[in-house]
Amino acid sequence: MINLSKKHRYLLSILSGILMVVSYPYTGGLTPLVFIAWVPLLFVESYIAKNNYRSGKVFIHAYITFIIYNVGTTWWVWNAEPGGAMLAFILNSLLMTITFYAFHLAKKYIGEKEGYLALLFYWIGFEYFHYNWEMSWTWLSLGNTFSIVPSWIQWYSYGGVLGGSFWILLINLLFFRTVQNVYLKKESWKIQTPIFYSAAFLIILPISISLYTYYNYTENKNPIEVVALQPNIDPYNEKFNSATFSHQIETLLSLADSLVTDKTDLIVAPETAFSANFDEADIQRLEFFQYFISVKKERLNDVPWYIGASTFRHFSKKKSRASKLISPGVYAESYNTSMLIRKNNRVRFIHKSKLVPGPEVVPFSDYFPFLEELSINNGGTSGTLGVEEEAQIFELEKFKFAPVICYESIYGEWVTEQVRKGAQLICIATNDGWWKDTPGYKQHLSFASLRAIESRRSVVRSANTGTTCFVNQRGDISQKTEWWTRDAIKGTVNLNSEITFYTKYGNVMGRSFAFAAILLLLFTFSKRFKKKYISK
Repeated sequence: MINLSKKHRYLLSILSGILMVVSYPYTGGLTPLVFIAWVPLLFVESYIAKNNYRSGKVFIHAYITFIIYNVGTTWWVWNAEPGGAMLAFILNSLLMTITFYAFHLAKKYIGEKEGYLALLFYWIGFEYFHYNWEMSWTWLSLGNTFSIVPSWIQWYSYGGVLGGSFWILLINLLFFRTVQNVYLKKESWKIQTPIFYSAAFLIILPISISLYTYYNYTENKNPIEVVALQPNIDPYNEKFNSATFSHQIETLLSLADSLVTDKTDLIVAPETAFSANFDEADIQRLEFFQYFISVKKERLNDVPWYIGASTFRHFSKKKSRASKLISPGVYAESYNTSMLIRKNNRVRFIHKSKLVPGPEVVPFSDYFPFLEELSINNGGTSGTLGVEEEAQIFELEKFKFAPVICYESIYGEWVTEQVRKGAQLICIATNDGWWKDTPGYKQHLSFASLRAIESRRSVVRSANTGTTCFVNQRGDISQKTEWWTRDAIKGTVNLNSEITFYTKYGNVMGRSFAFAAILLLLFTFSKRFKKKYISK
């Protein structure tokens, strides 16, 4: 059996982290490397297990790999909030490490083959769990790696991102098995041929099916004309400055005026484009809104607008943990809001519900209210914001669409819930300026392709500072604007009312694997305690 020194084990752990980073979108983009990225770490774990070293060594090596993965792919979060970035790096790496460590324990106490099977259940269960709690940070779900190669993953309309994560892990396990057999079990390379063929088949088959689907997919012709705006307002120095608010409104109107025709069906503007925090009940009486709708009617053919805003509401009693007492018997809740301004000035509000931990929601402050004092201010309001109780959609005379604000666009199951409610189009309003010119806004853009494929819905994306674009139902991005450039685009997108398997059933793999993971975890600990009891 090969002898790995401590230095070699650390180097292999570092190598796994680096391979994960360089295979991820816009921190390398060498996508095929993701199929071998886990092999060095799995080799280290296997070596430690074979030599009966203490299990804590696995934890240390896994943490090295995952901290490199987290920092290397999302270092740009530091530009928005250094403290929050450090917390995200440390905690997310820790959660990934615990998941990997649980796999090691399953191997140790249940059996080697069962342990490797457990890795699939634990990791997919972890990613599903990570979608559904208050410290959710799903940016680094493994299946997101393929967001820049939509032609490979047309089958996401069945399996979604978690299907991609499963695919990555399965291929890595097959390649690792070859390395394990040769270097730890001293088998010849020649007899590993069946495993290589299996791995190659499991890579080529899904991609071949996807390519066939990609080149043969035809959108149903149900066109609407949409204008998407990119006002390019500096989020750090200008956007939330009340002195520049009137200028920001003029910019939006001028950009729309340059492209709107009598055939335009919708104008889409970015997140918090109405940056002045206002009471939703007063909207029709506000001076800026009266001016806005007058121009909308006189110069813009009264075309409906989907636009982001910072808003609040008043209540006579505490409605949720987001409610703040502002005077005796009066509570207020703040929101990151989607506004639909219809013809004849009718307005509807839908509030962002998938909130960014830190700037928009303070995790677990329901149980520990004092944590609200630690909230991060990222422009506009700070502290926990109010949310909708369930996914909502906007409806116009000709069509229905899903309003998606920034961070919500990385939640496939949330978006497909909007689609199940009748949305024929996805409209993403985002800022993307907090991270500056880094991989952050590019990765965020690429995730829109995943949402398009999962639901077979066209996507209209309006970003404050970049990138504004259209995405077709195959996940292809078109009419991309440049970073930090004031711009507007006009295009025709097709509506779709058909429901995909993923839209209908959601993360069925995630739910099933999470349930199995819990059972496996309980079984592992029962075996561990039984073994410990017998040894005494």
